[in-house]
Amino acid sequence: MAPAVALALATAVAAAAAPAAIAAPHHPRTATLWRTDGYGTILALTEDGLQEYQTTAVSCIKGDFAERTGPWTYTADGSVLTVRSGSDGEHATLAADSSVGHRQLHRIAALPAACAHPLPADDPRAAFDVFWQSFEENYPFFAAKGINWQAVRDCYRSQVHADTTRDQMFALFSKIVEPLRDAHVVVQDGDRYYGVGRPGTEIPSEELDDKVRKFVIARDLKGASPVQEFADGLITYADLPDTSRPGKGDTGTLGYLRIASFSGYNPHDHSYAADLTELDRALTAVLTPDRTRHLRGLIIDLRVNGGGADSLGIHIAERLTDTPYVAYAKRARNDSADPTRFTRPEPIRVTPARAPRYTGPIAVLTGGSTVSAGETFTQALIDRPGRTVRIGQATQGVFSDTMARRLPNGMVAWLPNEEFLTRTGRTFDGTGIPPQLTEPVFTKEEFAKNRDSAFDRAVNVLGRS
Repeated sequence: MAPAVALALATAVAAAAAPAAIAAPHHPRTATLWRTDGYGTILALTEDGLQEYQTTAVSCIKGDFAERTGPWTYTADGSVLTVRSGSDGEHATLAADSSVGHRQLHRIAALPAACAHPLPADDPRAAFDVFWQSFEENYPFFAAKGINWQAVRDCYRSQVHADTTRDQMFALFSKIVEPLRDAHVVVQDGDRYYGVGRPGTEIPSEELDDKVRKFVIARDLKGASPVQEFADGLITYADLPDTSRPGKGDTGTLGYLRIASFSGYNPHDHSYAADLTELDRALTAVLTPDRTRHLRGLIIDLRVNGGGADSLGIHIAERLTDTPYVAYAKRARNDSADPTRFTRPEPIRVTPARAPRYTGPIAVLTGGSTVSAGETFTQALIDRPGRTVRIGQATQGVFSDTMARRLPNGMVAWLPNEEFLTRTGRTFDGTGIPPQLTEPVFTKEEFAKNRDSAFDRAVNVLGRS
């Protein structure tokens, strides 16, 4: 992976991580301690804030800190975390406004002994052990990807010595994760990142998004008036021209909605609240009462979408139905010794919004550059009441929030530990969500011939509605 692409990947992954927080040198003081159900995490709640401890069988490393901003409410890096205590005082739940679902907490009496004995920062072998163990206890997809993780340790652990350099460690970790071909697995060392996506796909980047945006406006939206842009250019809407059907009178128009990300909507405010405010501004302008009455079809273009907050996708889905339904269920790996055991799946529901809603036919355009929250939004539309068809290519195949696991030497390993399930219990991790109608997506030939087969197929399919 080229460095520029790797940086774009890491940025997308960071935006998808939940809960988000910033580092601070805090220690538990008169703390209540809670262990998460899954996630290998202990939280220390004090009058000042919430301190995370990342635990494995071989380590306890102080993680992120969120400042207390209200009763049971904590804020860091633009996300608001809320802890709700159960009536027995022994159980609680943790929620992040940028993420769907909840994490279950169990009260504990004390931190593990390892928390009082930090691993040496200058020992490469300690960094390797925490790196390997973090995947061993949390990564769910070794079997699906045909990876023998124990064999990985047997092969590479002996190559690490007391004098192994930082560059050598970065190269070794990168080599280890490459066969996973998982766009939610990233090795980070300061400003350098390494990760790879599914073979044959391209991870979203600013360059790719800019190229596609200009192409779509010039070709697909030619003659559309006006072309509306929101969220610093990450959301585009237009009513398509000449979409009435001959001989049938004025039967309404087709709409086109392009969503390039589920984060980064406000360049001056990176909080989730700012993103939600800008998204609502866009939805209010697009889904007006008049337009929702006259649209006979809506194209939602997610073909280049770098992910972000899953909850923004659910927010949009709530404007696309009059009937409540379950978008998907979410669960996390929950046994350090058994990768087949997970937390109880939590249904994530779509409740119709108290605002104008469009409930007619939808064509969703996807491809290999549809990543993370772009995929969970696609999945949220699978069981949407009403007609929804997917056109293009399979999505990237990464759905989970990402865990940022710190290593003793200061490096970070990003990895997933969750599955998003359909109502039949299926996941699309690795393979991506397949289209129902297959068309090429932004290939060299498509660009060269000024062709957009997936878009044209969507117009044709919805035009017959």
